[in-house]
Amino acid sequence: MPYSFPLGPYHPALEEPFKVKVQCRGEVIESATVEVGFSYRGIELLAQKRNWVEVITLIERVCGICSNTHAMTFCMAAETIAGIELPKRAAHIRTIIAELERLHSHLLWAGVGAEDIGFHSLFMEVFTLRERVMDTLEAISGNRVNYGMNCIGGVLRDIPDPAAHLPALDALAKGLGEIVIPTFTQNPTALARTRGVGRLSREQAVEWAVVGPVARASGLDIDVRKDQPYLSYADLGFESVVRPEGDVQARVVVRALEMMESVRLIREALLSLPPGPLRATQGLPEIPAGEATIRTEAPRGEAFYYVASEGGASPARVKIRTPSFVNIPAIEPMVMGQTLADLSIIQASVDPCISCTDR
Repeated sequence: MPYSFPLGPYHPALEEPFKVKVQCRGEVIESATVEVGFSYRGIELLAQKRNWVEVITLIERVCGICSNTHAMTFCMAAETIAGIELPKRAAHIRTIIAELERLHSHLLWAGVGAEDIGFHSLFMEVFTLRERVMDTLEAISGNRVNYGMNCIGGVLRDIPDPAAHLPALDALAKGLGEIVIPTFTQNPTALARTRGVGRLSREQAVEWAVVGPVARASGLDIDVRKDQPYLSYADLGFESVVRPEGDVQARVVVRALEMMESVRLIREALLSLPPGPLRATQGLPEIPAGEATIRTEAPRGEAFYYVASEGGASPARVKIRTPSFVNIPAIEPMVMGQTLADLSIIQASVDPCISCTDR
């Protein structure tokens, strides 16, 4: 006899409140629906009531994990409207912070995933590596969360000694290459819980319009850093990681290899940090009437911003589409035909950010 089972909105397996309600027959899931909106904060409307500088602080609070991405993307939109060209040193520093943030986000996800499959020792190893990333972010920005690095026209803090951060990158690459990646991809316990579980075919990925690692794990070679390069990605070179399998294991592999690529990008950016100013202008530049749309590659996928100005002290409109907003609904086809025991790891494989989604 069929029965319904709700996961959430408040559950130990969920980092933030959302709800996956599944219909089961025995232990097999026959259908699912996803509900969000439990953490709505009205950030887009609040942005219209703050001046341009205050909006940067507000937008950083869209998400605590990828706060830099949101502040950076908003500043890029304002710079486009104002016709401001970003100094090369500032572009490199923004790229470094963006990739450090990707590392910390992917490591946080890997730790949560390890905990979801009951692999507690792997959780501790992953979070030890994540602390190295957080220490590096704190050394550069002064903050572990909400780094406050971006301003319209550049960045607020320099990296005076790039070589000082290279040992942390070396240790991180060693930990990823010797512990995290082999364990996730070769350990029988990890493979038993991830291989062949929660498949999303390439056709389904297109139909559900997923982005980021979820899309690339289903064979879609899409990445804004490569498709529409911004900041210093065109200068540093970039190769996206794509897998065809579409299961939880493929999403693990994509994120794991992306972390190694991020380490390489950060190292190259630090070693090639060009001289020059940190900001195109001193003080807040005038933002004329106009509008801009900007895409960047957040840790979870494409972040899209539309910003409109009427020439006033505040934006006329700030519209945000976060990657989790389009990835979370794809949990529904992923869980079809799967067992109830796998529901937790399947939803975690999407790396859902409810703070971003609800805004």
